[in-house]
Amino acid sequence: MGIAQTDSANAELGSHPYSALPDRAIWRKAVAETHALRLENLYKKKFDISPQTTIATAGSCFAQHVATSLKKNGFAFRDFEPAPSLFPPQQAKSYNYGVYSARYCNIYSARQLLQTFDRAFGRFAPAEQAWRKGDGVVDPFRPLLEPEPFSSVAELERSRQSHYAAVRDLFTKTDVFVFTLGMTEAWIAKSDGAVFPLCPGTVAGRFNESDYEFKNFNYFEIFEDLVAIITRWREINANIKFVFTVSPVPLTATKSDDHVLAASLYSKSVLRAVAGHLSNEADFVDYFPSYEIIAAPSGRGIFYDPNLRTVTPAGVDYVMSHFFKQHSDDTPAAATTVIRPIEIGDHEIVCEEMMQAQELGYA
Repeated sequence: MGIAQTDSANAELGSHPYSALPDRAIWRKAVAETHALRLENLYKKKFDISPQTTIATAGSCFAQHVATSLKKNGFAFRDFEPAPSLFPPQQAKSYNYGVYSARYCNIYSARQLLQTFDRAFGRFAPAEQAWRKGDGVVDPFRPLLEPEPFSSVAELERSRQSHYAAVRDLFTKTDVFVFTLGMTEAWIAKSDGAVFPLCPGTVAGRFNESDYEFKNFNYFEIFEDLVAIITRWREINANIKFVFTVSPVPLTATKSDDHVLAASLYSKSVLRAVAGHLSNEADFVDYFPSYEIIAAPSGRGIFYDPNLRTVTPAGVDYVMSHFFKQHSDDTPAAATTVIRPIEIGDHEIVCEEMMQAQELGYA
């Protein structure tokens, strides 16, 4: 009688939801006992990306690697603002041609992305139109767009209007938008809330406490900004789909009162939580775990350069291999399952935050 009761109890215990978990759900099997380069099933796509799918990218510095990998592996990455036909190819990147799908430079925050949309469609006209740099002027929202400043505000405005036209094209003609969230910290104008990619006065312009303030966006603000951009975008492009990811690159410096390590983890954790929330709520929003692949304990730091900040070419290739394994059957490259790695020259990125840090002596 006692034995029968024990067997019955064991049978009941064996029927709980954790009794038949797949290996990918168990830390010991999926992580601790698996080599960092043999992790599997980290990413499962929510929708197909076919050879005809027009893909556009934007985001922080790490997003440039995503764009390069997509182009090299047979995806229909679209450049809506290509370099002029007579422009020397070797100089294109220094003028921010081909870095992203348009020359908006690095977009570090959700608010910056939202305001990019609003500026392009005439919904927001920031009071600050130009920053002085040397004998010329630069765009406050693209301060490192070109190696040299514009000679006049009129020249800057012509470039800006051409850029806005390309951005409007991007918003109306893109099928899948891959956005890499970079950080929660930003500097904004007190007068109208305009968000800048860099602190005024570091690489151009002049800093005045009465004009600018530091902002560390919280979860709710970032969530609302991304919902706003998704809503506005789908009003003009009903079938647009999104792939959100979080940059694994830590902050070069923080203006918060926290240690830079804690500040970086705060930024990444909040961005990861927001991106995951949106992916769970909408079937047209996917989340790709580039942050986890590089920065999680399983990586043991092997994917970072000696500065423990920038990601090695091998790390970028490993991240993107998880993406391509899911989408390889959707692209022309599927016939050969070879993933084309990023070459050393392609690994070089245009990073305003790093340039700011170098200017300040923090890099």
